[in-house]
Amino acid sequence: MRKQQIQNAAFEVATQVRAVEGTIDTALAEMAELQARIMRANAVAGAGVVTAHEAIEQLSAALGGLVRARGAMGSCHSALVEAKDRVPGLRTTSFGDGTECPPQTGFSDLRIVA
Repeated sequence: MRKQQIQNAAFEVATQVRAVEGTIDTALAEMAELQARIMRANAVAGAGVVTAHEAIEQLSAALGGLVRARGAMGSCHSALVEAKDRVPGLRTTSFGDGTECPPQTGFSDLRIVA
């Protein structure tokens, strides 16, 4: 009974880690799209380089922070993989397909941008 509770809790953590990683990747893609749209809007308006510069600079800072967060989540994931070997009941646990992590669920909404 306790072993099953530990395994269920570990599965929930692993699933959430994958969800957070996916959310960060989606946010990075959305930010890149935003940056491209700002650049296109600036060009269409025929505005000078400095017109959107502050917005692009702030977006770039946010993007850098999110890239660092992505790396930190990767490190967190690795630390959890190592930690499972120290938890009784998880040392030999597999989530069905032989991989250490549950599969990602969902999809990324890819769009064609003209």
